[in-house]
Amino acid sequence: MAYFVGLDVSLEETAICVVDESGTILREGKAESEPEAIVTWLKSINVSMERLGLEAGPLSPWLCGELQAAGLPAVCIETRRMKGATAAMAVKTDRNDARAIAQAMRVGWFTAVHIKTTESQELRLLLANRKMLLRSRIALENEIRGTLKAFGLKIGRVSTLTFEARAIELTANRSPLQAMVRPMLTARQALQLQYQALHALVLKAVRSNQVCRRLLTVPGVGAVTALVFATAIDDPARFIRSRDVGAHLGLTPRKYASGEIDRNGTISKSGDRLAREALFVAAHSLLTRVTRWSALKAWGMAVARQSPSRASSR
Repeated sequence: MAYFVGLDVSLEETAICVVDESGTILREGKAESEPEAIVTWLKSINVSMERLGLEAGPLSPWLCGELQAAGLPAVCIETRRMKGATAAMAVKTDRNDARAIAQAMRVGWFTAVHIKTTESQELRLLLANRKMLLRSRIALENEIRGTLKAFGLKIGRVSTLTFEARAIELTANRSPLQAMVRPMLTARQALQLQYQALHALVLKAVRSNQVCRRLLTVPGVGAVTALVFATAIDDPARFIRSRDVGAHLGLTPRKYASGEIDRNGTISKSGDRLAREALFVAAHSLLTRVTRWSALKAWGMAVARQSPSRASSR
């Protein structure tokens, strides 16, 4: 007889449920959220496991990979579909969630999630850290601008390199203000230095990646966009058709058809947000900054003309 396992993973403990082909619970319990502890718990029941499922989450890529390496048929599953399956539960507990996942494994009512390669996960961490430092630096700059405005001191439009000098110049005759602004400028400078260090790593990664170098030949695509897109796709072979990529990234319209109603909505935004943002920047650059004409730009201009209000804003 085949058995199916559901894992509800939390930071410290994982709820486990094992069911048979008929849906009867064989055993359930908890183990530490460590691969060795989960494998030991599962091997103690000594049954043949057909599928083992756990929802996508922060620990899932690591746990799923380790469980597969231990010879278990682990599958990382999509969370929204499981949320729909458990929406009618009157009582939500880790135990009940593990039961629901086990039953989904048994009947096949789940969508498997692609686990990215270690290289892609590391590069994604690099991109996320770079973006966080950039946002933090901009937040500090905006805070300095806003607080100085209250005293009639306007920094105005300056470059990243001249921002600090401009702030010091404005507060030259206001010693108390300068004493308060300087620590902010020091923190900003530290953020800028570390951001530049991470950006250098991004450029290095792009230069050593054949796919990224090829993407750089596309008008409007820069190093960051190339790396974001390459790590978002990870393995192109997992897409049956090229148009599936748009749906994966949430760039296809929502669809609602019921009875006499049949309408298309805005894009679903259900995929990789970082990739969508990068592609938007690349598209905007293609339409507004790239002067060289190309088939891609012609297509983009045609799409823009279909929406006059948006085209005019560009």
